Amino acid sequence: MTTLFDDPVSGDPVLPGFRPDPSVCRVGADYYLVTSSFEWFPGLPVFHSRDLVNWRRIGSALDRESQLDLDGCEPSRGLFAPTIRHHAGVFHLVCTLMDGPGHFVVTATDPAGPWSEPQWLDGEGFDPSLFFDDGPDGNGGDGSDGDGRAWFTAARVVDEGAGRTEIWMREYLPRERRLTGPEHVLWSGSHPGARWSEAPHVYKIDGTYLLLTAEGGTDVDHSVVAARADHVTGPYEGAPGNPVLPPAEGPVTCTGHADLVQTPYGEWRAVLLGVRPGSALGRETFLSRITWEEGWPVFSPVVHTDLRHPLHDDFATLSADWSTLRTPPVRFWTTGDGLRLRLRPERLGERTTPSLLARPQEQPDCDVSTELHFTPAAPGEQAGLAVVLDDDSHLLFLRTTEGLSLRRGPEVLARTPVPPGPVRLGVRIRGFSHTFAHAAPGGTWQDLTTVEATFLVPLFTSVQLGLYATSSGRPSAGQAHFTWFGITYASRREPPGRRCR
Repeated sequence: MTTLFDDPVSGDPVLPGFRPDPSVCRVGADYYLVTSSFEWFPGLPVFHSRDLVNWRRIGSALDRESQLDLDGCEPSRGLFAPTIRHHAGVFHLVCTLMDGPGHFVVTATDPAGPWSEPQWLDGEGFDPSLFFDDGPDGNGGDGSDGDGRAWFTAARVVDEGAGRTEIWMREYLPRERRLTGPEHVLWSGSHPGARWSEAPHVYKIDGTYLLLTAEGGTDVDHSVVAARADHVTGPYEGAPGNPVLPPAEGPVTCTGHADLVQTPYGEWRAVLLGVRPGSALGRETFLSRITWEEGWPVFSPVVHTDLRHPLHDDFATLSADWSTLRTPPVRFWTTGDGLRLRLRPERLGERTTPSLLARPQEQPDCDVSTELHFTPAAPGEQAGLAVVLDDDSHLLFLRTTEGLSLRRGPEVLARTPVPPGPVRLGVRIRGFSHTFAHAAPGGTWQDLTTVEATFLVPLFTSVQLGLYATSSGRPSAGQAHFTWFGITYASRREPPGRRCR
């Protein structure tokens, strides 16, 4: 059985940076996609596209404190692997809050929101999905109504040490938003000893039920396997050429966690996660063209064309691309005249919500800069630029009472005095090499030091770039004022920020 198709889809990754575990559905000519968000808030970003390549974020499914409590959430926990589906005019989105109540569903008639409060669902595990058996073609994506039954699937651990899991199913009642009836175990892997069968999705294609799962774990052994059945509850028979998307080598690795969608023209595509090695970008969303051979899906090669989207943000408003670490109990920022962050006692490195706003790093090589207006009034007051993987792994380039300080956790890696007044802070990122620099507004950039940040190795999340302020455990009435924030993709010789302002 063929495993590759020699007509790759251009424009990959379609969502660069921290965009893991994608799920997609189509309503008419419109596509909607969601990804995992783990401990970052707002939760479960929602994107819209007309061509599956160019995506625009339209909001988040969980953007209210009442919907999502991430207090004390550990790194790479929180919200795992959502699935979005559309049925009878309503969007249904299922996900799992790890270390919390578990599976839940939220609904909306407009994917831009507002979404409902979560309805918690019974059952163990993670990676939930929904299937609406709406007629002869099931998940064709046309949004048509039907009188078929709906089904909820998820993965659960059987033997964690051995990586053994199984895929289970129960009926889902869309109007009541709850599960009912007996449980069915559908699948435990493509072969004896298979590890980490997860990310299940069910489709109905030409009258046959197709089960697609990931397998092998989310590292370099990640793959996609397929199985078919005549009845939605099984038994399922695996594809003779499993995995249908084998572990990848080359510029994109760790490919898996795929979700299929049919275009209005009858063609099929898959969104899936992948990793570009040699950077801290982690798991991104890629696109693959799907053809069919003897009823089994055939994935085109997953490639990338290095999409670059330079950014200059004056903070007239706060765009949906900015996130906080966990759910903020109070709003600590204002916009309109740049971005102002309140100095609060919370610090990055604690299991709290510090005064940090961040957005994903989208390319391995980029220049990041900002202009900071801030005079610390007391020891411990500090603000500046943040390169953050999680609570435990980050770099902070801060203005303090002693000047500029570059820190990795409590360790000071470099410092330098600077005169009073505004200062520009920048970091030139080349893979894991981070060169930090500073300048007076309109002045010449001066390199402070270079850090080989190989400790910024992603697990489930990836590096975020942002702005940070703290009063280090003491109350403060102070604010840090950032007039702009920029990301460019300049030549290696150009200092950070020169093209920003």
